[in-house]
Amino acid sequence: MIGVDDTLDDATDQTAPVWAVFGDLMAGLLGAFVLILVGVLVVQIDLVASLQQEVQKRQMEEQRRMALEKALAIPLASGRVTVNNGRIGISGSVLFATGSDELRPEGRQLLKTLVQPLGIYLRERNEMLMVSGFTDNTALLRGSQKRFADNLELSAQRALTVTRALIDEGMPSSQVFAAAFGAEQPVADNSDEKGRAQNRRVEMAPVPKTANTQPTESPRAP
Repeated sequence: MIGVDDTLDDATDQTAPVWAVFGDLMAGLLGAFVLILVGVLVVQIDLVASLQQEVQKRQMEEQRRMALEKALAIPLASGRVTVNNGRIGISGSVLFATGSDELRPEGRQLLKTLVQPLGIYLRERNEMLMVSGFTDNTALLRGSQKRFADNLELSAQRALTVTRALIDEGMPSSQVFAAAFGAEQPVADNSDEKGRAQNRRVEMAPVPKTANTQPTESPRAP
């Protein structure tokens, strides 16, 4: 009996460490599973938050587009103005003759119709208007009649002409500024005249005001 009892005690002593190791292993696996589960939940929460932000962004863009189209309903109905992705487009041929930065009379009249609705739109949203000039990729004529160094300079002068015309018609100078892109950012193929005509354009886009674009007051005399 003593020999049997000793054998059982030895077997029990050998089995106990095995169950302890097994218990530690299961605890480790459970801990790893919990960590993985927490990680998955965190990723899902981030994805949901990102999706909500994207939905809100798209809704705001859609509301902005609809408000802009509503403000420019009359000019849009004329067919000489377009709105695409928040950009107001005007064909270059409506505003300028080929290679010129002198505003056509009908172009000035069109800009005049834009000043009031755009001014209201910008004030309501505390935004500014960026006037951008674009050209096709046709090289300018050389010789004594050449007025501009390249297409970039031509697009810059056209953007400035439109900007000044808007200011002359009543838009505050603090609400509008000019930018030039030359032949960059074409919207059509420059291989044919139809495409080149589409690339010769002026675009106007409302943009948020930043700290360095806020108008500053002139110092008063003591």
